[in-house]
Amino acid sequence: MVKKNLSKDNSQGKISGRLREQEILKDLFDSKKSEFIAVYGRRRIGKTYLIKNLIDSLPTVFFHVTGLQKGSLKEQLREFAKQIGATFYQGPSLIPRSNWIDAFEDLTQAINKMPKEKKIVLFFDEFPWIATPRSKLITALELYWNRYWVFDNRIKLIICGSSTSWIIENIINNKGGLHNRVTRTIHLKPFLLYEIESFLKEQRIHLTHRQILDLYIVLGGVPLYWSFIRKGRSAHQCIDELCFQSSGPLVKEFGRLFESLFENAKPYMELIRTIARYRYGIGQAELIAKSKLPDGGSTVHRLYQLEEAGFITSLIPYGRKDKGLYYVIDDEYSLFYLYWIEPNLKTIAKKATNEGFWISQSNQPTWKIWAGLSFESICYKHIDQIRKALKIDPGATAGTWRFNPKAKTEEGAQIDLLFDRLDGAITLCEIKCFDKPFAIDKSYAQKLLKKMDVFQKRTKTKKQLFFCMITTMGLKPTMYSEEIITSQAKLEDLFCDKEVLKR
Repeated sequence: MVKKNLSKDNSQGKISGRLREQEILKDLFDSKKSEFIAVYGRRRIGKTYLIKNLIDSLPTVFFHVTGLQKGSLKEQLREFAKQIGATFYQGPSLIPRSNWIDAFEDLTQAINKMPKEKKIVLFFDEFPWIATPRSKLITALELYWNRYWVFDNRIKLIICGSSTSWIIENIINNKGGLHNRVTRTIHLKPFLLYEIESFLKEQRIHLTHRQILDLYIVLGGVPLYWSFIRKGRSAHQCIDELCFQSSGPLVKEFGRLFESLFENAKPYMELIRTIARYRYGIGQAELIAKSKLPDGGSTVHRLYQLEEAGFITSLIPYGRKDKGLYYVIDDEYSLFYLYWIEPNLKTIAKKATNEGFWISQSNQPTWKIWAGLSFESICYKHIDQIRKALKIDPGATAGTWRFNPKAKTEEGAQIDLLFDRLDGAITLCEIKCFDKPFAIDKSYAQKLLKKMDVFQKRTKTKKQLFFCMITTMGLKPTMYSEEIITSQAKLEDLFCDKEVLKR
Protein backbone atom coordinates (compact mmCIF):
# COMPACT_ATOMS: atom_id res chain seq x y z
CA MET A 1 0.00 0.00 0.00
CA VAL A 2 1.37 3.41 -0.99
CA LYS A 3 1.32 5.82 1.95
CA LYS A 4 3.74 8.56 1.03
CA ASN A 5 1.03 10.70 -0.59
CA LEU A 6 -1.43 10.64 2.31
CA SER A 7 -0.88 14.33 3.12
CA LYS A 8 -1.55 15.56 -0.42
CA ASP A 9 -4.42 17.88 -1.24
CA ASN A 10 -7.82 16.23 -1.38
CA SER A 11 -11.32 17.40 -2.15
CA GLN A 12 -11.77 19.40 1.03
CA GLY A 13 -8.35 20.65 2.00
CA LYS A 14 -4.85 19.71 2.93
CA ILE A 15 -4.13 17.74 6.08
CA SER A 16 -1.08 19.12 7.85
CA GLY A 17 1.07 16.49 9.52
CA ARG A 18 -0.79 13.68 11.29
CA LEU A 19 0.90 11.18 8.96
CA ARG A 20 0.81 8.37 11.53
CA GLU A 21 -2.87 8.95 12.25
CA GLN A 22 -3.64 9.08 8.52
CA GLU A 23 -1.89 5.76 8.00
CA ILE A 24 -3.82 4.16 10.85
CA LEU A 25 -7.16 5.38 9.51
CA LYS A 26 -6.27 4.30 5.96
CA ASP A 27 -5.29 0.83 7.20
CA LEU A 28 -8.57 0.54 9.10
CA PHE A 29 -10.50 1.64 6.03
CA ASP A 30 -8.73 -1.03 3.96
CA SER A 31 -9.42 -3.69 6.59
CA LYS A 32 -11.53 -6.63 5.46
CA LYS A 33 -13.55 -6.63 8.69
CA SER A 34 -15.73 -4.20 10.60
CA GLU A 35 -13.84 -1.68 12.73
CA PHE A 36 -14.82 0.31 15.84
CA ILE A 37 -12.53 3.34 16.21
CA ALA A 38 -12.47 5.84 19.08
CA VAL A 39 -10.84 9.19 18.31
CA TYR A 40 -10.36 11.72 21.08
CA GLY A 41 -8.38 14.84 21.96
CA ARG A 42 -8.91 18.33 23.31
CA ARG A 43 -11.14 20.90 21.60
CA ARG A 44 -9.75 22.69 18.53
CA ILE A 45 -7.11 20.00 17.97
CA GLY A 46 -8.34 19.03 14.48
CA LYS A 47 -10.14 15.69 15.01
CA THR A 48 -13.07 16.43 12.69
CA TYR A 49 -10.82 18.07 10.10
CA LEU A 50 -8.53 15.03 9.97
CA ILE A 51 -11.31 12.45 9.67
CA LYS A 52 -13.55 14.36 7.28
CA ASN A 53 -10.79 15.37 4.87
CA LEU A 54 -9.25 11.90 4.80
CA ILE A 55 -12.51 9.96 4.44
CA ASP A 56 -13.88 12.41 1.86
CA SER A 57 -10.93 11.50 -0.35
CA LEU A 58 -11.73 7.77 -0.19
CA PRO A 59 -14.35 5.78 -2.17
CA THR A 60 -16.94 5.26 0.54
CA VAL A 61 -20.40 6.09 1.79
CA PHE A 62 -19.70 8.65 4.50
CA PHE A 63 -22.41 9.10 7.14
CA HIS A 64 -21.39 12.06 9.31
CA VAL A 65 -23.55 13.28 12.19
CA THR A 66 -22.41 15.87 14.73
CA GLY A 67 -23.81 16.23 18.22
CA LEU A 68 -25.55 19.50 19.08
CA GLN A 69 -24.06 21.18 22.14
CA LYS A 70 -26.76 21.26 24.85
CA GLY A 71 -29.25 19.93 22.30
CA SER A 72 -32.27 18.00 23.56
CA LEU A 73 -32.91 14.35 22.73
CA LYS A 74 -35.55 15.45 20.23
CA GLU A 75 -33.13 17.84 18.51
CA GLN A 76 -30.36 15.21 18.35
CA LEU A 77 -32.73 12.64 16.81
CA ARG A 78 -34.01 15.20 14.29
CA GLU A 79 -30.45 15.93 13.14
CA PHE A 80 -29.71 12.20 12.97
CA ALA A 81 -32.75 11.58 10.74
CA LYS A 82 -31.77 14.51 8.53
CA GLN A 83 -28.27 13.11 7.97
CA ILE A 84 -29.58 9.61 7.15
CA GLY A 85 -31.72 11.19 4.44
CA ALA A 86 -28.85 13.32 3.10
CA THR A 87 -26.38 10.42 2.99
CA PHE A 88 -28.44 7.44 1.89
CA TYR A 89 -31.52 8.91 0.16
CA GLN A 90 -30.02 11.91 -1.68
CA GLY A 91 -31.65 14.61 0.40
CA PRO A 92 -35.06 14.16 1.97
CA SER A 93 -35.02 13.83 5.74
CA LEU A 94 -36.51 10.80 7.40
CA ILE A 95 -39.25 11.22 9.97
CA PRO A 96 -37.36 11.66 13.27
CA ARG A 97 -37.75 8.82 15.75
CA SER A 98 -38.45 9.25 19.45
CA ASN A 99 -35.64 6.96 20.66
CA TRP A 100 -32.22 5.72 19.58
CA ILE A 101 -33.23 2.09 19.08
CA ASP A 102 -35.60 3.09 16.30
CA ALA A 103 -33.15 5.66 14.92
CA PHE A 104 -30.42 3.03 14.63
CA GLU A 105 -32.91 0.69 12.99
CA ASP A 106 -33.50 3.33 10.31
CA LEU A 107 -29.74 3.68 9.86
CA THR A 108 -29.28 -0.10 9.60
CA GLN A 109 -32.00 -0.41 6.96
CA ALA A 110 -30.37 2.39 4.98
CA ILE A 111 -26.99 0.61 5.19
CA ASN A 112 -28.56 -2.64 3.96
CA LYS A 113 -29.74 -0.90 0.78
CA MET A 114 -26.14 -0.01 -0.17
CA PRO A 115 -24.18 -2.16 -2.66
CA LYS A 116 -22.39 -5.05 -0.94
CA GLU A 117 -18.99 -3.95 -2.25
CA LYS A 118 -19.42 -0.36 -0.97
CA LYS A 119 -17.61 0.46 2.29
CA ILE A 120 -19.50 2.55 4.81
CA VAL A 121 -18.03 4.93 7.39
CA LEU A 122 -20.29 5.90 10.30
CA PHE A 123 -18.77 9.00 11.87
CA PHE A 124 -20.44 10.12 15.11
CA ASP A 125 -18.76 13.44 15.89
CA GLU A 126 -18.95 15.06 19.36
CA PHE A 127 -20.61 11.87 20.55
CA PRO A 128 -20.78 12.97 24.22
CA TRP A 129 -23.09 15.81 23.14
CA ILE A 130 -25.41 13.32 21.41
CA ALA A 131 -25.57 11.18 24.57
CA THR A 132 -28.03 13.41 26.40
CA PRO A 133 -29.07 12.41 29.96
CA ARG A 134 -31.45 9.41 29.99
CA SER A 135 -31.21 9.13 26.21
CA LYS A 136 -30.08 5.46 26.39
CA LEU A 137 -27.82 6.10 23.41
CA ILE A 138 -25.06 3.81 24.73
CA THR A 139 -27.59 1.00 25.20
CA ALA A 140 -28.76 1.39 21.61
CA LEU A 141 -25.18 1.49 20.32
CA GLU A 142 -24.34 -1.68 22.25
CA LEU A 143 -27.34 -3.46 20.70
CA TYR A 144 -26.74 -2.44 17.11
CA TRP A 145 -22.99 -2.90 17.13
CA ASN A 146 -23.13 -6.34 18.74
CA ARG A 147 -26.16 -7.64 16.82
CA TYR A 148 -25.73 -6.10 13.38
CA TRP A 149 -22.84 -3.79 12.52
CA VAL A 150 -19.98 -5.93 13.81
CA PHE A 151 -20.97 -8.64 11.29
CA ASP A 152 -20.99 -6.24 8.34
CA ASN A 153 -17.40 -6.07 7.09
CA ARG A 154 -18.16 -2.89 5.15
CA ILE A 155 -18.79 -0.82 8.29
CA LYS A 156 -16.13 1.35 9.92
CA LEU A 157 -17.60 3.07 12.99
CA ILE A 158 -15.78 6.16 14.26
CA ILE A 159 -16.79 7.60 17.63
CA CYS A 160 -15.22 11.01 18.22
CA GLY A 161 -15.35 13.53 21.04
CA SER A 162 -13.57 16.41 22.74
CA SER A 163 -14.73 15.33 26.19
CA THR A 164 -11.76 13.01 26.44
CA SER A 165 -12.56 11.52 29.84
CA TRP A 166 -16.13 10.76 28.70
CA ILE A 167 -14.88 8.87 25.63
CA ILE A 168 -12.38 6.92 27.74
CA GLU A 169 -14.87 6.02 30.48
CA ASN A 170 -17.94 5.30 28.35
CA ILE A 171 -16.51 3.94 25.11
CA ILE A 172 -12.90 2.76 25.44
CA ASN A 173 -13.19 1.41 29.01
CA ASN A 174 -16.87 0.51 28.78
CA LYS A 175 -17.73 -2.27 31.23
CA GLY A 176 -21.05 -3.16 29.60
CA GLY A 177 -21.97 -4.35 26.12
CA LEU A 178 -19.15 -2.37 24.48
CA HIS A 179 -16.43 -3.93 26.63
CA ASN A 180 -13.40 -4.68 24.42
CA ARG A 181 -15.36 -3.78 21.29
CA VAL A 182 -13.14 -0.83 20.29
CA THR A 183 -10.60 -2.12 17.75
CA ARG A 184 -8.43 1.00 17.67
CA THR A 185 -8.02 4.24 19.63
CA ILE A 186 -6.43 7.42 18.30
CA HIS A 187 -5.46 10.15 20.75
CA LEU A 188 -4.91 13.29 18.73
CA LYS A 189 -2.39 15.48 20.55
CA PRO A 190 -1.28 19.10 20.09
CA PHE A 191 1.33 19.78 17.44
CA LEU A 192 4.97 19.89 18.47
CA LEU A 193 7.27 22.65 17.22
CA TYR A 194 8.40 20.84 14.06
CA GLU A 195 4.76 20.19 13.13
CA ILE A 196 3.90 23.85 13.66
CA GLU A 197 6.78 24.89 11.42
CA SER A 198 5.51 22.53 8.70
CA PHE A 199 1.94 23.80 9.17
CA LEU A 200 3.04 27.41 8.71
CA LYS A 201 5.13 26.65 5.65
CA GLU A 202 2.11 25.03 4.02
CA GLN A 203 0.35 28.38 4.53
CA ARG A 204 3.42 30.07 2.99
CA ILE A 205 4.24 31.68 6.32
CA HIS A 206 7.95 31.65 7.11
CA LEU A 207 8.96 32.53 10.67
CA THR A 208 12.21 32.00 12.53
CA HIS A 209 12.37 29.36 15.24
CA ARG A 210 12.40 32.08 17.89
CA GLN A 211 9.29 33.72 16.41
CA ILE A 212 7.51 30.36 16.39
CA LEU A 213 8.56 29.78 20.00
CA ASP A 214 7.16 33.16 21.07
CA LEU A 215 3.84 32.20 19.49
CA TYR A 216 3.92 28.65 20.88
CA ILE A 217 4.23 30.10 24.39
CA VAL A 218 0.81 31.67 23.83
CA LEU A 219 -0.98 29.29 21.44
CA GLY A 220 0.51 25.93 22.34
CA GLY A 221 0.15 23.27 19.65
CA VAL A 222 -3.54 23.80 18.85
CA PRO A 223 -3.89 23.88 15.03
CA LEU A 224 -7.01 26.09 14.99
CA TYR A 225 -5.21 28.85 16.87
CA TRP A 226 -2.32 28.75 14.40
CA SER A 227 -4.76 29.03 11.49
CA PHE A 228 -5.41 32.61 12.66
CA ILE A 229 -1.78 33.64 12.02
CA ARG A 230 -1.47 36.12 9.16
CA LYS A 231 1.40 36.25 6.72
CA GLY A 232 3.85 39.14 7.03
CA ARG A 233 3.31 39.72 10.77
CA SER A 234 5.73 39.15 13.61
CA ALA A 235 4.92 36.88 16.55
CA HIS A 236 4.10 39.80 18.85
CA GLN A 237 1.95 41.50 16.20
CA CYS A 238 -0.04 38.26 15.88
CA ILE A 239 -0.43 37.94 19.66
CA ASP A 240 -1.62 41.54 19.84
CA GLU A 241 -4.20 40.94 17.11
CA LEU A 242 -5.52 37.63 18.43
CA CYS A 243 -5.52 38.30 22.17
CA PHE A 244 -5.68 42.02 22.87
CA GLN A 245 -7.98 43.56 20.27
CA SER A 246 -11.74 43.48 20.91
CA SER A 247 -12.43 41.32 17.84
CA GLY A 248 -9.55 38.94 18.55
CA PRO A 249 -10.66 35.29 18.27
CA LEU A 250 -8.81 34.28 21.44
CA VAL A 251 -10.05 37.06 23.73
CA LYS A 252 -13.05 35.02 24.93
CA GLU A 253 -11.86 31.55 23.96
CA PHE A 254 -11.14 30.44 27.54
CA GLY A 255 -14.76 30.57 28.71
CA ARG A 256 -16.09 29.03 25.50
CA LEU A 257 -13.61 26.20 25.78
CA PHE A 258 -14.66 25.13 29.26
CA GLU A 259 -18.37 25.65 28.66
CA SER A 260 -18.18 23.35 25.64
CA LEU A 261 -16.42 20.57 27.57
CA PHE A 262 -18.07 20.53 30.98
CA GLU A 263 -21.75 20.77 31.89
CA ASN A 264 -20.86 22.77 35.00
CA ALA A 265 -17.65 24.55 34.06
CA LYS A 266 -17.21 26.65 37.22
CA PRO A 267 -15.42 24.09 39.48
CA TYR A 268 -13.11 23.10 36.63
CA MET A 269 -12.18 26.71 36.00
CA GLU A 270 -11.60 27.19 39.73
CA LEU A 271 -9.14 24.29 39.76
CA ILE A 272 -7.34 25.68 36.71
CA ARG A 273 -7.07 29.13 38.29
CA THR A 274 -5.62 27.68 41.49
CA ILE A 275 -3.05 25.50 39.69
CA ALA A 276 -2.06 28.47 37.50
CA ARG A 277 -0.78 30.33 40.56
CA TYR A 278 1.90 27.65 41.04
CA ARG A 279 4.11 27.47 37.97
CA TYR A 280 6.22 24.69 39.48
CA GLY A 281 3.24 22.64 40.58
CA ILE A 282 0.96 22.26 43.58
CA GLY A 283 0.25 19.11 45.59
CA GLN A 284 -3.18 17.54 45.36
CA ALA A 285 -4.11 18.07 49.03
CA GLU A 286 -3.03 21.72 49.00
CA LEU A 287 -4.79 22.27 45.67
CA ILE A 288 -8.12 20.97 46.99
CA ALA A 289 -7.78 23.08 50.15
CA LYS A 290 -6.95 26.30 48.26
CA SER A 291 -9.60 25.81 45.58
CA LYS A 292 -12.25 25.52 48.34
CA LEU A 293 -13.86 22.60 46.56
CA PRO A 294 -15.14 19.45 48.33
CA ASP A 295 -12.37 17.18 49.59
CA GLY A 296 -13.59 14.00 47.98
CA GLY A 297 -13.87 11.86 44.91
CA SER A 298 -15.71 14.47 42.83
CA THR A 299 -12.77 16.91 42.91
CA VAL A 300 -10.22 14.17 42.22
CA HIS A 301 -12.37 13.05 39.28
CA ARG A 302 -12.46 16.61 37.94
CA LEU A 303 -8.67 16.71 38.08
CA TYR A 304 -8.62 13.45 36.11
CA GLN A 305 -10.97 14.97 33.53
CA LEU A 306 -8.84 18.12 33.22
CA GLU A 307 -5.74 16.01 32.71
CA GLU A 308 -7.37 13.82 30.06
CA ALA A 309 -8.60 16.97 28.32
CA GLY A 310 -5.01 18.22 28.07
CA PHE A 311 -5.21 21.19 30.44
CA ILE A 312 -3.05 19.89 33.29
CA THR A 313 -0.40 17.25 33.95
CA SER A 314 0.10 15.27 37.14
CA LEU A 315 3.63 14.40 38.17
CA ILE A 316 5.70 13.01 41.00
CA PRO A 317 8.88 15.08 41.53
CA TYR A 318 12.14 13.13 41.53
CA GLY A 319 12.99 11.71 44.92
CA ARG A 320 9.55 12.48 46.41
CA LYS A 321 7.59 9.33 45.66
CA ASP A 322 5.91 9.39 49.05
CA LYS A 323 4.55 12.93 48.67
CA GLY A 324 1.75 12.21 46.21
CA LEU A 325 0.79 13.91 42.97
CA TYR A 326 1.61 17.44 41.92
CA TYR A 327 -0.27 19.28 39.18
CA VAL A 328 0.93 21.86 36.66
CA ILE A 329 -0.87 23.66 33.82
CA ASP A 330 -0.11 21.94 30.53
CA ASP A 331 -2.11 24.19 28.21
CA GLU A 332 -0.19 27.26 27.08
CA TYR A 333 -3.23 29.26 26.01
CA SER A 334 -5.10 28.77 29.32
CA LEU A 335 -2.07 29.88 31.30
CA PHE A 336 -1.51 32.91 29.08
CA TYR A 337 -5.16 33.86 29.26
CA LEU A 338 -5.28 33.82 33.06
CA TYR A 339 -2.09 35.87 33.48
CA TRP A 340 -2.21 38.28 30.56
CA ILE A 341 -5.60 38.45 28.81
CA GLU A 342 -8.10 38.22 31.67
CA PRO A 343 -6.65 41.13 33.68
CA ASN A 344 -7.11 43.32 30.58
CA LEU A 345 -10.60 42.13 29.54
CA LYS A 346 -12.42 45.31 30.54
CA THR A 347 -9.92 47.47 28.67
CA ILE A 348 -10.12 45.22 25.62
CA ALA A 349 -13.95 45.27 25.69
CA LYS A 350 -13.90 49.07 25.65
CA LYS A 351 -11.55 48.93 22.65
CA ALA A 352 -9.09 50.88 24.74
CA THR A 353 -6.07 48.74 23.89
CA ASN A 354 -4.29 50.41 20.99
CA GLU A 355 -2.78 48.37 18.20
CA GLY A 356 0.69 47.40 19.38
CA PHE A 357 -0.37 47.07 23.03
CA TRP A 358 1.26 43.66 23.36
CA ILE A 359 4.52 44.74 21.74
CA SER A 360 5.09 47.20 24.59
CA GLN A 361 4.11 44.58 27.17
CA SER A 362 6.48 42.00 25.70
CA ASN A 363 9.44 44.27 26.38
CA GLN A 364 8.73 44.29 30.12
CA PRO A 365 10.88 42.19 32.52
CA THR A 366 7.75 40.31 33.66
CA TRP A 367 7.30 38.88 30.18
CA LYS A 368 10.95 37.87 29.94
CA ILE A 369 10.56 35.89 33.17
CA TRP A 370 7.28 34.41 31.93
CA ALA A 371 8.80 33.38 28.62
CA GLY A 372 11.65 31.67 30.47
CA LEU A 373 9.27 29.60 32.59
CA SER A 374 7.14 28.75 29.56
CA PHE A 375 10.21 27.63 27.62
CA GLU A 376 10.88 25.16 30.42
CA SER A 377 7.42 23.60 30.09
CA ILE A 378 7.79 23.46 26.30
CA CYS A 379 11.06 21.60 26.75
CA TYR A 380 9.19 18.96 28.78
CA LYS A 381 6.98 18.36 25.75
CA HIS A 382 10.03 17.88 23.54
CA ILE A 383 11.88 15.37 25.72
CA ASP A 384 12.53 13.04 22.76
CA GLN A 385 14.20 15.86 20.82
CA ILE A 386 16.30 16.83 23.85
CA ARG A 387 17.36 13.22 24.41
CA LYS A 388 18.57 13.07 20.83
CA ALA A 389 20.55 16.32 21.10
CA LEU A 390 22.16 15.33 24.42
CA LYS A 391 22.71 11.71 23.32
CA ILE A 392 20.71 10.43 26.30
CA ASP A 393 19.63 6.78 26.21
CA PRO A 394 15.85 6.31 25.66
CA GLY A 395 15.74 4.22 28.84
CA ALA A 396 16.65 7.21 31.03
CA THR A 397 13.83 8.57 33.19
CA ALA A 398 13.10 12.29 32.73
CA GLY A 399 11.93 14.40 35.66
CA THR A 400 12.36 17.61 37.65
CA TRP A 401 13.57 18.29 41.18
CA ARG A 402 13.15 21.08 43.67
CA PHE A 403 14.15 21.54 47.31
CA ASN A 404 12.38 24.21 49.35
CA PRO A 405 14.17 24.52 52.71
CA LYS A 406 12.08 25.02 55.84
CA ALA A 407 14.97 26.44 57.84
CA LYS A 408 16.54 29.76 56.82
CA THR A 409 20.01 28.31 57.32
CA GLU A 410 19.45 25.73 54.57
CA GLU A 411 19.93 26.42 50.88
CA GLY A 412 17.26 25.57 48.33
CA ALA A 413 17.83 24.42 44.78
CA GLN A 414 15.90 23.63 41.64
CA ILE A 415 16.81 21.36 38.74
CA ASP A 416 14.81 22.35 35.64
CA LEU A 417 15.11 18.93 34.03
CA LEU A 418 17.04 15.77 34.76
CA PHE A 419 17.64 12.39 33.18
CA ASP A 420 18.15 9.49 35.57
CA ARG A 421 20.18 7.21 33.34
CA LEU A 422 20.72 3.44 33.29
CA ASP A 423 24.52 3.76 33.15
CA GLY A 424 25.01 4.94 36.74
CA ALA A 425 24.76 8.65 35.95
CA ILE A 426 22.27 11.51 36.16
CA THR A 427 22.28 14.40 33.70
CA LEU A 428 21.11 17.67 35.28
CA CYS A 429 19.78 20.25 32.82
CA GLU A 430 19.66 24.02 33.20
CA ILE A 431 17.14 25.70 30.85
CA LYS A 432 17.62 29.31 29.73
CA CYS A 433 15.55 31.45 27.36
CA PHE A 434 17.61 34.35 25.98
CA ASP A 435 17.69 36.43 22.80
CA LYS A 436 21.40 35.81 22.37
CA PRO A 437 23.91 33.07 23.20
CA PHE A 438 24.00 32.50 26.94
CA ALA A 439 27.34 33.08 28.66
CA ILE A 440 28.27 31.35 31.92
CA ASP A 441 30.37 33.67 34.07
CA LYS A 442 32.08 32.96 37.40
CA SER A 443 29.03 33.85 39.49
CA TYR A 444 26.67 31.67 37.47
CA ALA A 445 29.16 28.81 37.46
CA GLN A 446 29.19 28.89 41.26
CA LYS A 447 25.38 28.71 41.30
CA LEU A 448 25.42 25.65 39.09
CA LEU A 449 27.98 23.88 41.23
CA LYS A 450 25.97 24.73 44.34
CA LYS A 451 22.84 23.26 42.76
CA MET A 452 24.68 20.07 42.03
CA ASP A 453 25.98 19.92 45.59
CA VAL A 454 22.51 20.46 47.14
CA PHE A 455 20.97 17.88 44.80
CA GLN A 456 23.61 15.30 45.70
CA LYS A 457 23.25 15.84 49.43
CA ARG A 458 19.44 15.95 49.53
CA THR A 459 18.83 12.99 47.23
CA LYS A 460 21.80 11.06 48.67
CA THR A 461 22.50 9.77 45.18
CA LYS A 462 25.74 7.91 44.55
CA LYS A 463 25.45 8.30 40.80
CA GLN A 464 27.83 10.34 38.65
CA LEU A 465 26.37 13.81 37.97
CA PHE A 466 26.74 15.69 34.71
CA PHE A 467 25.50 19.20 33.86
CA CYS A 468 24.15 20.28 30.49
CA MET A 469 22.47 23.44 29.13
CA ILE A 470 19.30 23.81 27.08
CA THR A 471 19.09 27.28 25.56
CA THR A 472 17.23 29.16 22.85
CA MET A 473 20.28 30.64 21.12
CA GLY A 474 23.07 28.34 22.18
CA LEU A 475 25.90 28.63 24.68
CA LYS A 476 28.71 31.15 24.36
CA PRO A 477 32.01 29.39 25.13
CA THR A 478 33.72 30.57 28.30
CA MET A 479 36.29 29.00 30.60
CA TYR A 480 33.44 28.14 32.99
CA SER A 481 31.21 26.50 30.39
CA GLU A 482 34.14 24.42 29.19
CA GLU A 483 34.75 23.30 32.78
CA ILE A 484 31.19 22.52 33.90
CA ILE A 485 28.95 21.82 30.87
CA THR A 486 29.30 18.41 29.23
CA SER A 487 26.69 18.85 26.46
CA GLN A 488 24.02 21.25 25.23
CA ALA A 489 20.76 21.45 23.29
CA LYS A 490 19.46 24.50 21.44
CA LEU A 491 16.03 25.68 20.34
CA GLU A 492 16.68 24.39 16.83
CA ASP A 493 17.09 20.89 18.28
CA LEU A 494 13.49 21.03 19.54
CA PHE A 495 12.34 21.38 15.92
CA CYS A 496 13.69 17.93 15.03
CA ASP A 497 11.12 15.75 13.22
CA LYS A 498 10.08 12.59 15.10
CA GLU A 499 10.89 10.51 12.00
CA VAL A 500 14.47 11.78 12.19
CA LEU A 501 14.62 10.80 15.88
CA LYS A 502 13.93 7.15 14.96
CA ARG A 503 17.00 6.93 12.72
